Amino acid sequence: MRFTPTPEQQQLGDMVQRFLGEQYGFEARRKILDSREGWSREIWSKLAELGLLSLEVPEEQGGMAPAVVETLLTATATGKAMLLEPWISSAIIATVLIRELGSAQQRQEMLPAMAAGERIAVPAHFEPGARHDLQQIATAARRSGGAWTVKGQKSVVLHAPAADLLLVSARTSGAPDEPNGVSLFAVARDGPGVSLSPYRTLDGMCAADVELTGAPAALIGAEGAAFACLLAAFEQGLAARCAEAVGALQAILDATVEYTKTRQQFGVPIARFQALQHRMADMLIHVEQARSMSYLAAMRAAEPNGRERRRALAAAKVVVGDACRFVGQQAVQLHGGMGVTDEIAVSHLFRRLTALEIALGDTAHHLEQFVAASAEAEGT
Repeated sequence: MRFTPTPEQQQLGDMVQRFLGEQYGFEARRKILDSREGWSREIWSKLAELGLLSLEVPEEQGGMAPAVVETLLTATATGKAMLLEPWISSAIIATVLIRELGSAQQRQEMLPAMAAGERIAVPAHFEPGARHDLQQIATAARRSGGAWTVKGQKSVVLHAPAADLLLVSARTSGAPDEPNGVSLFAVARDGPGVSLSPYRTLDGMCAADVELTGAPAALIGAEGAAFACLLAAFEQGLAARCAEAVGALQAILDATVEYTKTRQQFGVPIARFQALQHRMADMLIHVEQARSMSYLAAMRAAEPNGRERRRALAAAKVVVGDACRFVGQQAVQLHGGMGVTDEIAVSHLFRRLTALEIALGDTAHHLEQFVAASAEAEGT
């Protein structure tokens, strides 16, 4: 797939790469990772100053949307740097949800503050036992006297400890596995009836399980009509995750090639061994295939045809997921014991790639999605 950014888009991508290279090097990231919060508000403010939190914000609220290529290039750069801040959670998925579902007043109230880095909102959608099924929603919302309250549990809410608002999907009608009857609510993270159990994920991201016990909530959009927008927002997040994975894949490949040039055995660099050259060539093929599919995912993520969009995104996640697993494992093996030490970037990149392979649905899940979408297309 051919993909050529405009000079302006490439300039943005280069700017992001340069900023992260200077401000978010490996040692700087390790300090943030080891901090109590697990993310940096200073870095978040700088991302806002660079306009990177407004890529999905409409022009009416001072943003750049639609900024498909700019989002792709930024996501790739953040993947290479292993960004710990809630860029995809807040600046992509949550922003798209508010942009597509919110009233004019809600958009004007929330989006400029999010673009400026003054407010962080993250989606709280997945529930215990739901795995990767977006339709499995048992959390319930009830209205009393014109006010809404929400009761239920949400699992692995990325960056919930850093958020000001949780965008909670809850059922106002229908069965737990029906798309109809799903609504979206804004819930204050530190409000009454909200309890967080925070922890770190495999790759160091801050996350939490959230329990809602009659938490006061503000309805975003029309009652019972949020599922289509939830699906579209998570698909845009999936496209961003694919691009993020490509950045991490390129970084771990570069680190591996460099290591084999310096590591010597029998008096010569191991990069001269033909068997290892073949393995690194296979790694490169996987990286380039993943890169091409990340372009496809970015281009298709905002398409109106839901079936073709889901099919393309599922295909992209399968290829990217395979690359995450293969390239990450090969990199660790080629590094030997050094590949699992905390002191070098490869072990951190391996953990990030492992987490990205399962993010928003693992490879097996998306292979099933691709087969189902293909069968549906053939039947029409």
